[in-house]
Amino acid sequence: MKTTFLMTALLVMILAITACTPQSRGAGKTADGKTVFEFWTFWGSETRRPVIEKIVSDFNASQDKIEVKHVYLPWGDIWTKNLAQIAAKNPGDVIINDIASVNQRASKKQNTDLSAYLAKDNIEDRFFPQLWNNVMYDGKAYAIPFNTDTRMLYYNKQAFRDAGLDPEKPPQTWDQLEEYAKKLDIKKGNTYERIGFHPLFGDFGTDNWLFNADGGEGYFAEDGSLKINTPGKVEALKWIKSWNDRLGQKNVDAMKAEFGSKQSDPFISGKVAMIMQQGTFATQIRDYGKDLDVGVAPVPERTTGSGHWSGGGGFVAEIPYGSKHPDEAWEFIKYLTDYDAQKYWAVKNFDNVANVKASDDPELSKNEIYKASVDNLKVTRQFQVPLSAPDYKNLINPQLDAVLLNNADPAQALQKAESDVSALMKQNGG
Repeated sequence: MKTTFLMTALLVMILAITACTPQSRGAGKTADGKTVFEFWTFWGSETRRPVIEKIVSDFNASQDKIEVKHVYLPWGDIWTKNLAQIAAKNPGDVIINDIASVNQRASKKQNTDLSAYLAKDNIEDRFFPQLWNNVMYDGKAYAIPFNTDTRMLYYNKQAFRDAGLDPEKPPQTWDQLEEYAKKLDIKKGNTYERIGFHPLFGDFGTDNWLFNADGGEGYFAEDGSLKINTPGKVEALKWIKSWNDRLGQKNVDAMKAEFGSKQSDPFISGKVAMIMQQGTFATQIRDYGKDLDVGVAPVPERTTGSGHWSGGGGFVAEIPYGSKHPDEAWEFIKYLTDYDAQKYWAVKNFDNVANVKASDDPELSKNEIYKASVDNLKVTRQFQVPLSAPDYKNLINPQLDAVLLNNADPAQALQKAESDVSALMKQNGG
């Protein structure tokens, strides 16, 4: 009995070790001699997976030396596994990763310096300059931009008409935004059937409003100095809080509790007349709000001339450090970010791509919202995560929340956030 138990336990251990041992990716060859490698993404939806797999299939058919295998891994899991495989010296060969933290991975030797490849294939001019800036570390590129996004103001034109507003003249400043919102509010008794606008409904967080109010200045200046506690950001916090005060926190919370997706989206369902959303929000309107008469406009500026600053992010194609097939991976990345693949991705997903020529394609420009989103990239900021404060938002966000919950003064909260981030940077040698 004891012997049987020990043998069973040993077998379980062997199976566990075998399961945890990564299979070598260095010897992949097809029968006809093609090099096989893995391309990791988190695009597994019924919308995006067929698109990326068609791009992969087209690449495989375009030449006879490389065969790319698309590997889908869930959001979040993909990057955990990537780091584990890099540590095991057996990563995939191309991965889609976050654009804001390219420099973080480069500083930790988790992605590949692409300088040698760019020296022979200089493709920098394909991309929007602000996106290219975000793939740089120590003067070298460690990734290639794939896609990006931007936030704009969506507004219900019929609601504008009903409220006596010109649907062809959306609000341009914060004062106009509030003026329009009050006219668009529909209140019955003590509750709202429709709220004209709220700064934090949709996809434009507090931090976005803070740099919108501050001339596009983020939390960190280019010289590394902190720009958290500034007059513009203090005023922005006060302004956001004023919406809760005017509408009533209970009303705001009650309205948010009714929000859902698809037909239950607050804008599509008519519960909100103006909302901040990404360009890709147009696909939800297309699918679930076909009767809506929709307009889009840049983010209103704090005051005339201060700038219609918006926020964006995006993803890049990287070669993980230790890839067994970096040369072949580079050939695929060139294809993935060239005109044809980028246009196909944009057309099928209504997504902002990093390739300038593909973004300006006439077929895409026919769509009013897509063209507006491309134009909006000119005033869209993307920020790198600072090397000496990778977790800076964990120090700032609680202070912002405290203000909106009436538990802190805006200036004091931002001062506390700046002091905390400064201490973190000093601790990390920054």
